[in-house]
Amino acid sequence: MRKMFSTLAAAAFVAALAAPAFAATTVKGEVIDTACYGRMGAKATGSGHAACALKCAKNGNTMAILTKDGKVYDITGEYAANKNAKLLEYVAKDVTAEGTVMEMNGKSSIKIEKISVEK
Repeated sequence: MRKMFSTLAAAAFVAALAAPAFAATTVKGEVIDTACYGRMGAKATGSGHAACALKCAKNGNTMAILTKDGKVYDITGEYAANKNAKLLEYVAKDVTAEGTVMEMNGKSSIKIEKISVEK
């Protein structure tokens, strides 16, 4: 019985380590196209890249929020659905997004609940 309990406790501990971490938070930064950003870095940001980023968003590419400190949060959920339909007006703009942030395998993502353009 003791051995079975120890095995179950160890399995639960390992499962907890592998589970993603969720936290409700606010993220501020620019909405970017991850494909271009991955290839071009900072050149794939700002108004000079807005037309390309919008085209990529309309094609359904993964979009993200790039924070001032360089952290990238892939956008998931309804704002990423239907080829980013609800996100298009925010592409290449500085935004404040509220939602659930998930960290898993070294990558961050945000399931946006509310988003607005920074003023």
